[in-house]
Order: sequence, then C-alpha cells, then structure tokens
Amino acid sequence: MTSDALREFVERRERGNRAILDEENLSLRRFFALDQDVYGDGALLRKEKELQGLVASMALRCNDCVSYHLREAKAVGATRAEVVESLAVALVVGGSIVIPHLRHAFEVMEELWGRSPEGSSGKANERGGA
Repeated sequence: MTSDALREFVERRERGNRAILDEENLSLRRFFALDQDVYGDGALLRKEKELQGLVASMALRCNDCVSYHLREAKAVGATRAEVVESLAVALVVGGSIVIPHLRHAFEVMEELWGRSPEGSSGKANERGGA
C-alpha cells in the first residue's frame, strides 16, 4: 500500500464516518461511542486492544479493518515485532484463508514501519529460540 493509498483510505474512512454520524441516528452514534470507549485504556492498554482488533480483523478478513488497526497500533506505540507476532496469531486463528489479508497487512506495515531488516524472521519466538 502506497502513501497515497493509505492517505486515501484514511480520507475515505473519515468521510464515511462523518456521513454516518451526520445522520444523527441514536443507535449508530451509540455504537460508534461504544467502539471508542472499548478501545480506550483500561485493564488492557489501548495498544494491546489494537493488536487484538488486528487479529480479529484478520480472522474476519476485513482489509479496511486491518489497515485501521495497523495505523492505530502504530500510533499507540506498537512495534513491528509485536504486530508480526499478532499476525502470526491471526494466521493460526483464521487459517490459510487469511494469507491474502496477511499480504495486505505487510504492505501497510512497510508503509508505516518501513521495510523489515534482512534476517529479522522473528526466530526469538520460535520454540527453542533465544
């Protein structure tokens, strides 16, 4: 995903949210408020919740949701390594059907965190790893 594509996604999302909220439907507004409240810091930090949202978005196969949670995770301090481990959980939870969305996630990650350094395969989290 290029900078332009990510920017266009953000703009499209913001326009869509404004259109929804401008409708002034109480049920819609309550859901948006609940979403905002649930993702705030609590017993779990917002960063942890964004990573959970990322896993759920992958399993639900929602690329817009994946892009959103990656952006939010980056904004609240998630590291590339934390995101990659979360994506590994998503792959186990969702199975191989998630792979196209995994590709999408890595495109967005490259835009947000830059390219992964050569040899950073995450071996530290493998059984028997350091």
